[in-house]
Amino acid sequence: MVEKKSKRLAISGMFIAMGVALGNLIYIPVGVSKCFPVQHAINVLSSIVLGPLYSVGIAFSISFLRNILGTGSLLAFPGSMIGAFLAGVLYRYTKNKYISAVGEVFGTGILGGLFAFPIAKYIMGNEVGAFFFIYPFILSSIGGSILSLVILKIMEKNKEFQVEAK
Repeated sequence: MVEKKSKRLAISGMFIAMGVALGNLIYIPVGVSKCFPVQHAINVLSSIVLGPLYSVGIAFSISFLRNILGTGSLLAFPGSMIGAFLAGVLYRYTKNKYISAVGEVFGTGILGGLFAFPIAKYIMGNEVGAFFFIYPFILSSIGGSILSLVILKIMEKNKEFQVEAK
């Protein structure tokens, strides 16, 4: 039991490190937000490998570290965490990686985009429309979800890799 938790924590740490490091290299600036497709790929991968709770923790940790380092924005929290949760829950109940990817796109793109509006308006002081973030969040999450599916396909061809569905 302890070994299994240690393994999950180690994998979580690797996902967080990759998200912070690679997220700064690959991003799309859209208005006051920065869209990180790597974050969305990590959301789907961590949801499938570790489950929804770990995935949300990883998304929060990456967003938190990027904000501390000055490379992210507060808008990273609602999109990444909602997308990670929805991707994880959908994978847990369907065991379908494609449905998990769609959950990431819907959770981040639609729900996260809507939840970003009050943060942008009331906390960051930006006057934007309620639907302003939906389009860029959807684009970013589609790119990241496709990236995650490609990575999963490559990993499935490797006989040594086993996806641990939670």
